[in-house]
Amino acid sequence: MEKFLTFHGIITMINDFSIATNETNPGCYKLMSVEDGSGNTVNFVVAPNTYFVDHVTMEVGDMVTGFYDANAPVPLIFPPQYRAIVMAKDTQFQNVKVDYFNSQLVSSDNQLKLNIGPSTQILLENDQTFTQNPANRNLIVIYGPTTMSIPAQTTPYEIIVMC
Repeated sequence: MEKFLTFHGIITMINDFSIATNETNPGCYKLMSVEDGSGNTVNFVVAPNTYFVDHVTMEVGDMVTGFYDANAPVPLIFPPQYRAIVMAKDTQFQNVKVDYFNSQLVSSDNQLKLNIGPSTQILLENDQTFTQNPANRNLIVIYGPTTMSIPAQTTPYEIIVMC
């Protein structure tokens, strides 16, 4: 099971990234450097299958959150370099959480419980409608206000099921 971690900050650089010396499709991978407010930097390897919330194009200067698999192997270099699973650009009144949600639609860190409403869109990563129960899956959840309870509860705007 994937365990998702995040890094939040401002994009300071976006460059093409070669994954092999004999790469046949140059330019398909990007290296995105993100710096937080404390001077820490992370490089995200952005692949063709990296999911961008709202399908936005990101630029240097954007505030973003990168989600990556904490259990995936990473090279021992500085700054750290992670394969981006999901990238989300900061948007006012919109929060994003990527996590495994159990049968009760509670996140693995017990911080968020989903209450699916009639207006909640449930989609696949390719924007097709997902018709099954989203429980017991890795989900990208886009939501607004939450309750002050533990776990916080929300009716998401959109749920993207990561098959």
